[in-house]
Amino acid sequence: MAASVLFDAPGPKAKVRNKILAVLTVVVVLGIIAYLVYELQRSGQFEARKWEFLNFPLIWDQIIDGLLATLKGFALAAVGSLVVGFLLAIGRLSDHAWVRWIFTVIVELFRAIPVLILMMMLFYGLPSVGVSVSPFTAVVVALIAYNGSVLAEVFRAGVASLPKGQSEAAYAVGLRKTQVMTSILLPQAVKAMLPMIIAQLVVALKDTALGYAITYPELLAVVKLLGNQSRFDFPLIPAAIVGAVIYIGMCLILSGIAKYAEYRINRSPSVAKAKAKLDTAGGAALPKP
Repeated sequence: MAASVLFDAPGPKAKVRNKILAVLTVVVVLGIIAYLVYELQRSGQFEARKWEFLNFPLIWDQIIDGLLATLKGFALAAVGSLVVGFLLAIGRLSDHAWVRWIFTVIVELFRAIPVLILMMMLFYGLPSVGVSVSPFTAVVVALIAYNGSVLAEVFRAGVASLPKGQSEAAYAVGLRKTQVMTSILLPQAVKAMLPMIIAQLVVALKDTALGYAITYPELLAVVKLLGNQSRFDFPLIPAAIVGAVIYIGMCLILSGIAKYAEYRINRSPSVAKAKAKLDTAGGAALPKP
């Protein structure tokens, strides 16, 4: 019997229609960009006096300081989010119902609270009970709490998506649950969910910008400060463009690192070892003839 067709190849008319739609889409997007550039030009946003601030080394020192503050907060938040995500995911996958219930409440609670509210609760709320934290600590802890909870669901979904026969075969040869999780399931789950993990880390990188609300001197705070400089005729748009270019560059670099990590994982001996263990476990679990 012929296999079912999930996708019909477009015919000549459909190909022409798709090309026309593609051209129209490009024209519309270019038209919108041209209109925005025209409006910026008409309002004087490209005049030299509004970009003069880029000629001052002290301004660049401020931008670099803000960039380093952003990267510092993101680096600690990314590592902490991955660690917390792993721990919460393991708790969500526990065999004990009461353990799963506790970790589920934690995950759902921190996923539901916006990051900015978490930052403000830590920075402005804790002093009311006698505990003071720095803006940097509030930013990092809030990012870890939120993104760690989201990553916990990503890891759990990755493990749950794997065939049950893999864990059953591993248990059949006497492997403990910790060994099955760390040696067989998690390496495959991380590889499968790597795009989602990187996407969430990009979210964490951009969410560091919320730190300006609690006086953390990150990149957005510097951009806002530069945009309000009267001596440069309030260059709000030029400063925002510079900040946006830097953020886009950081996200592209992070995406490149993700592609390199995926390449390394595919060639990693640990992944091959996990597959070999799985094949051995599966063969041993088969009934003898």
